Amino acid sequence: MTNDSTSAVGSRWTGMVPVDDTALAVTDTGGSGTPVLYLNGQFATQGYWQRVVAELGPDWRHITYDERARGRKSGRSADYSFEAAVRDVDAVLAARGVERALVVGWSYGAVVGAHWAARNPERALGAVLVDGAAPYDWLDEAMEQRIRKLFRRMGWFMPLLRPTGLTPRMNPAQMAESNIELGRLSRERELGPVLDRIRVPVRYVLASGTSLGSKGDEQEEIRAGLDQVFDRNPDIRLSAKVASNHGAILKKDFRAVADAVREAAAADRTKR
Repeated sequence: MTNDSTSAVGSRWTGMVPVDDTALAVTDTGGSGTPVLYLNGQFATQGYWQRVVAELGPDWRHITYDERARGRKSGRSADYSFEAAVRDVDAVLAARGVERALVVGWSYGAVVGAHWAARNPERALGAVLVDGAAPYDWLDEAMEQRIRKLFRRMGWFMPLLRPTGLTPRMNPAQMAESNIELGRLSRERELGPVLDRIRVPVRYVLASGTSLGSKGDEQEEIRAGLDQVFDRNPDIRLSAKVASNHGAILKKDFRAVADAVREAAAADRTKR
């Protein structure tokens, strides 16, 4: 059962969507426009998309949500796995009565979006992947230790920010394991075949420079792993490479993301 903030058909809706052992905070602008489902960064919230949503405007139906233990309202869970994140996509769409949607994912959400689009070619209208889902073998034992150390160091202040919704209600070990799982899923032998299976229009928007925890040119090397993907799969293209870094891309280059959404939707109409 969902918890409606309004019962009018086609109007804006906010509420909780039950899934597995938890419930997710969801916002749906409603309307008759093309449904766009936004997939957050690993520990981010739906508020990150506000500029993209505003730029695209009311001609689109925007659906955002906070993942498990993220934001102010989404509940804790016994399962923070990647597969749970993919299941949540289906749960949110089903709860809102949406059969087909265009998915837009940033960072971790880009990997979720790529998997969902590959698994659901008849339901995906397309995908926009924002500075994520680049196949590259960046995870080794030394990197795993770096990740665990980073989250242990951050652990002391994260609880202070939880009332604001800016940090997840997960402990440092859970956050580290989620990040390590992402590294495993991002390996060329894992993510490359997923991207090769996609048969709907995909547009990438890539940032420049570093991200949290990266050093030197690591992030640019990871992004370069997409060059072969673009060569192999004609449905996947680079829409824009922007000047802002990984953390600032949705704030500073939201227009490029919105343009990529329009581009992917137009390509879907042409393809079908």
